[in-house]
Amino acid sequence: MHFDYQDFPYQVRRTPVFARKGMVATAQPLAAQAGLDILRRGGNAIDAAVATAASLTVLEPTSNGIGSDAFALIWTEGKLHGLNASGVAPQSISIDAVRKRGYDAMPVHGFEPVMVPGAPAAWAECSRRFGRLPFADLLEPAINYAKNGFPLSPIVAKNWETAYRRFHEKPADPLFKPWFDTFAPDSRAPRAGEMWSSPAMAATLQKIAETRAEAFYKGDLAERIDRFSTEHGGFIRKSDLEDYRPQWVDPISVNYRGYDVWEMPPNGQGLIALIALNILKNFDLNFRESANTSHKLIEALKLAFSDGKKYITDPRCMTDEVSYLLSEEYARKRSELIRTEALEPAAGTLPQGGTVYIAAADGEGNMVSFIQSNYKGFGSGVVIPETGISLQNRGHTFSLNETDANALAPGKKTYHTIIPGFLTRAGKPVGPFGVMGGYMQPQGHLQVITNTIDFHLHPQAALDAPRWQWISGKKVIVEPDFPNSIARALARRGHHIEVALDPGSFGRGQIIWRNNDTGVLTGGTESRADGMIAAW
Repeated sequence: MHFDYQDFPYQVRRTPVFARKGMVATAQPLAAQAGLDILRRGGNAIDAAVATAASLTVLEPTSNGIGSDAFALIWTEGKLHGLNASGVAPQSISIDAVRKRGYDAMPVHGFEPVMVPGAPAAWAECSRRFGRLPFADLLEPAINYAKNGFPLSPIVAKNWETAYRRFHEKPADPLFKPWFDTFAPDSRAPRAGEMWSSPAMAATLQKIAETRAEAFYKGDLAERIDRFSTEHGGFIRKSDLEDYRPQWVDPISVNYRGYDVWEMPPNGQGLIALIALNILKNFDLNFRESANTSHKLIEALKLAFSDGKKYITDPRCMTDEVSYLLSEEYARKRSELIRTEALEPAAGTLPQGGTVYIAAADGEGNMVSFIQSNYKGFGSGVVIPETGISLQNRGHTFSLNETDANALAPGKKTYHTIIPGFLTRAGKPVGPFGVMGGYMQPQGHLQVITNTIDFHLHPQAALDAPRWQWISGKKVIVEPDFPNSIARALARRGHHIEVALDPGSFGRGQIIWRNNDTGVLTGGTESRADGMIAAW
């Protein structure tokens, strides 16, 4: 892959990192270092990714936790493997049951949006199938940080304070008391540079390490989850945990200008990025810094998102939608809708019939794209007492409209925002990439991939380039350093442009590319976060 190492029309905040024996990129420096330490101890990229993921539940609890979901794309032994470790809705939940509690839509907090967590099972399964070191060794860094404490990094501290303010009205509710006991024991959020620890979380991780996650799904931890859920009218039970298994799946891809761009199949929203790239193949993107290029990217993304939001759900509830949505015929039809003016997007018609991301690589050619999340910040706000287990609120994306594709149902997987990405060319790995941030994720994937393939930006430049985010209708927000001339030109085309000051709105990404001739790894990390690349 050819990169331009030149002066860019915007500020490149950091320089790319090069290494050959191993590399781990994530948004929290201590977690990246934990993964690198595993590589130095003889582990492979899969071991490093698991160690980093487990450490992030402690080091960045504002975005993920032991009760998270996870997805992984793993390149090893000449093949790309996909692991879907998203959870399912409890068997006792239903649309009627939620509506009887007075909700017209799935709530954000409480037990209603809690689904079976998949992250601990993902760690164990990745290690079992492809890891080299003992599973218990991989969780040692996380256990040590939880037991002995660590100083908060700046962005994590900022997000922690934001979450504390969001929860500040809930301490009187006994359901949320364990959250305050765990994450605000001094009646405030910890600040940047201050130490934080959780002996309870350390004990929980130790049990998961010793039992290869069996304690979480069938043992003492499962019983604690069941007990607290029962006490507070939750739906999840030990039987839901006992029945859960992560699933190995075949990744999906499109060929974009000679490169194969890979995503997880539904229920993940990676399909959206692929639909948009397929549409863009019908256009020439000659100049990055032009209103015409930005307009085409935004319009393609809007069309793709409209399709994704309508059709993506549990893959067992889909038939031939994916193959048709990724067909050349469908891409041509959708591309014809893109004109010079901003459109109001709508889904096409089919034929009848706050997240953490980790990129890891080793010197042997193994590469991992791994992502896990509580969905929104600390998730549901439900923490199981004396365990440090914060439960995700992934069920919030379910619809309470029975006719919607993503309607809530027992045992069903919901539309999932977290998506790992991977790039290959001619059957060889280029590497993992990802951009965290809810519905920003496929938009980030689209921008990172076009920056890389169309405009030859190296990983750090591809991440640092000013971003835009489509919100709805014709509304698009842009970063403050997004070129003003292009923003004005987009407004003249009918886009409703707003400048957003919060860098957290535009996602947080990581990239590792591999030169298959020399084995040299090139990494980029997110300058909008506390990101770091640990390299060897």
